[in-house]
Amino acid sequence: MLGVISQVLTYVVPFLLVLTLVVTVHELGHFLTARAFGVKMDRFAIGFGRPIFARTDKHGVEWRIGWLPLGGYVKFSGDLDATGVPDRAGLDAMRKELVATHGPGAEREYLYFKPLWQRALVVAGGPIANFVLAVFIFTLLFSLVGVELRPARVMQVQAGSPAAAAGFQQGDLITHVNGKLIKDGGEVTRVVALSSGDPVQFTVERGGGSVQLTATPERRVENDPIAGRVTVGRIGLAMGSTREEVRHVRYGPIAAVGQGVRETGTILNTTLTYIGRIFTGRESGDQFSGPLGIAKASGALTNAAVAANPEPWAVVRNLLLTLTSFAAILSVGIGFLNLMPIPVLDGGHLLFYAYEAVARRPMAAKVQEAGYRVGLALLAGLMLFATWNDLQKLNLFKFLGGLVS
Repeated sequence: MLGVISQVLTYVVPFLLVLTLVVTVHELGHFLTARAFGVKMDRFAIGFGRPIFARTDKHGVEWRIGWLPLGGYVKFSGDLDATGVPDRAGLDAMRKELVATHGPGAEREYLYFKPLWQRALVVAGGPIANFVLAVFIFTLLFSLVGVELRPARVMQVQAGSPAAAAGFQQGDLITHVNGKLIKDGGEVTRVVALSSGDPVQFTVERGGGSVQLTATPERRVENDPIAGRVTVGRIGLAMGSTREEVRHVRYGPIAAVGQGVRETGTILNTTLTYIGRIFTGRESGDQFSGPLGIAKASGALTNAAVAANPEPWAVVRNLLLTLTSFAAILSVGIGFLNLMPIPVLDGGHLLFYAYEAVARRPMAAKVQEAGYRVGLALLAGLMLFATWNDLQKLNLFKFLGGLVS
């Protein structure tokens, strides 16, 4: 029993805390943008299912917390259907009903009668809020905690590896990768991991001079302590730094904001690169994770934070820093996911609005409904694929095979 409680505290609780923070900020992005434009709303909900808390404020908005904290939503007054984007006939019917019930001009409080640019901003407000949260968290971390910069010093070259074939030598200092200045060894690892099969250009310092090297990463399957079993690009280098080379840098307020924006952009760029490589057949997609994988990662990070220093205050500090960083990364991921042009997601609504801007009329209801069903199927497929990856990494199928063999 104690083991089960420990697993719940280690994996489930941190995951739900981080997810709830990110989802709440996302929905607040929609809510606050809508309120700024005077949009009438019925409900702000975090979680689904039977409410464990509900209160209606003076504006008539019900604030609700559901028992299943795996998402959230803002319900705008006048939602007609699942797509949430009525066509011209639906708008005319809604206008007549509102005028008949509340008098002329009543429709102006409803989202679907707002100018197109305002509706688009309300929809985009959620993902934008996620990116702002990530920048804010990274800014705090860069300014209050700082970061350790470890130069990419080559400590070991694996025999027979792409690095050996390229001519790397122990003691080389990698200064540029594909023409980009390198300040930390982690930057090298990130580029190489997403470049399997593609030549990578390196500039190294050796004996007081610069040497140009080219290595093509090869795909390798590894067991990452956080992500589990993944396929990544490697060239066979072990990097490290001497104590004298390591620098601890804390940024001023303005510089920290710049670093926060840059870090958020790096995560987005890495995500786009990975997805692009999947579509071109150069990645398998095994790094896509669903709720199970995210919960596993949060649990692994929690264990690592506790193991780093068992002192109570150190554990609290490490947990706070670790889960806060994880929240920033997850916030970028959720913001990006919601911007994908799939009906039922924010990006799908923006796609409908883009059509409306060009055609000067809303898309036909039947087309929207069909798009919604296709989008729901695509989203379900993505979730199934991500869950399959998660189960593979958890070795569930090997475990079940062992039970019946």
